[in-house]
Amino acid sequence: MKLTRSIIIAFFAVFAAGCNKEKAAIDTQTEATKDAIDKTKDAVDASARNAKKEADANAAIDKANIEAKKLSVQAQLEADKRKVEADAAAAKATIDADKK
Repeated sequence: MKLTRSIIIAFFAVFAAGCNKEKAAIDTQTEATKDAIDKTKDAVDASARNAKKEADANAAIDKANIEAKKLSVQAQLEADKRKVEADAAAAKATIDADKK
C-alpha cells in the first residue's frame, strides 16, 4: 500500500510540475503578446502626434496662402477701382474738351 501511495503521490507531483510548466509557458506568451500590443499602441500614439503636428503645420500654411490670396485679390480690386476712376476722369476731360 505504501508503494502504491508513493507511486500515486509521485504521479501527481510530476503531473503538477508539468501543469506548472504549461501555465508558465502560457503566462510567458501572454506577457509577450501584451508587450507587443503596448508597443503597437505607443507607435500609434507617436504616429498620431506626428500627424497632428503635420496637420497644424499644413493648416498654418493654408491660412497663410488664404491670406496672401485675399491680399492679392484686394490689391487687384483696388487697381480696378483706380482704373475705373481714371477712365471716368478721362471721359469727363474729353467731354470738357469737346465743349470748348
